[in-house]
Amino acid sequence: MEQVTARFSQLVMPNDLNNIGTLFGGKMVSWMDIAAAKAIQRFLRGTEAAGGVTKAIDEVVFSEPVFGGEWVNFDATVISAGNTSITIKVSVRAENASGNARDVCEAIFTMVAVKKGDGDRWVKVAHGKSFN
Repeated sequence: MEQVTARFSQLVMPNDLNNIGTLFGGKMVSWMDIAAAKAIQRFLRGTEAAGGVTKAIDEVVFSEPVFGGEWVNFDATVISAGNTSITIKVSVRAENASGNARDVCEAIFTMVAVKKGDGDRWVKVAHGKSFN
């Protein structure tokens, strides 16, 4: 299987900042989750899964602050897959108005493939894809 990746960008606005004027960490993780969701959606194309949900977020590392007015660019890459789970690495770079970019955050997301089961309950489903 070819590598599955997804990109997502977000402009940091004043309502995204914490009390010291940098990007709120929870907002960063929320945007990273969106990037991971985009990657899993691409990975699950052609399967019986309706989508994927976040099971775990590991190894979140905030290495640099991000400031208002900067763009944050998310790269999500599927790095492994189990029977129902998919592991995605999300790397984030911030870009200022001058175009200078720097690594600012990284995390590992574990997502689980799901579909609607009996009684409209969401259940895990084997996605049937292998990962090389």
